[in-house]
Amino acid sequence: MKIIGLLILAVFYAVYISKMIVQKRKGIQTDQIAKGKQKTKVFYIELVMKIATYSVVVAEVLSLFLAPLYLPQTLVVVGVVLGFIGDILFTVSVVTMKDSWRAGIAENDKTEIITSGIYSISRNPAFLAFDCVYIGLLLIAFNWVLLVLSVFAMTMLHLQILQEETFLSKTFGAEYNIYKNKVRRYLGRK
Repeated sequence: MKIIGLLILAVFYAVYISKMIVQKRKGIQTDQIAKGKQKTKVFYIELVMKIATYSVVVAEVLSLFLAPLYLPQTLVVVGVVLGFIGDILFTVSVVTMKDSWRAGIAENDKTEIITSGIYSISRNPAFLAFDCVYIGLLLIAFNWVLLVLSVFAMTMLHLQILQEETFLSKTFGAEYNIYKNKVRRYLGRK
């Protein structure tokens, strides 16, 4: 399971880093998390989210190698499936978002609202992908520290979503609000 868990993480972060490199070559700063912002609530939520998401990756890797508490095989298989679903969701999300994809709130960037493709059934498929990978790795290499860090990271990602919804509503107005009333935050149409 170690190799499968590492593969799930490698695919996920290869997509993340590749997207950042491609956008950097186009002059786009992808990572906007807690950068260039005044010390507001948004800044602090993004900063804590960044720390939480980095910490959980370290915990996931360590958990794969340091004697995890093995769960029933069925749960481990569910974890593998969720992890790979997360990889697929994340890949489709960043590809569909094209050059409008950012990590964090890009207050000064001109981006487009994306409502097609995977975004027609989830307003936040990339965040859903993070959650799938976190839960998947938790089931593959369960331990209590990883559980706490994963729940904390998912909570911080949810708070980030709430911040982004406020920003998108202000930026795109009625267009975003109509979209928000049609598509659920995580998965499904209303």
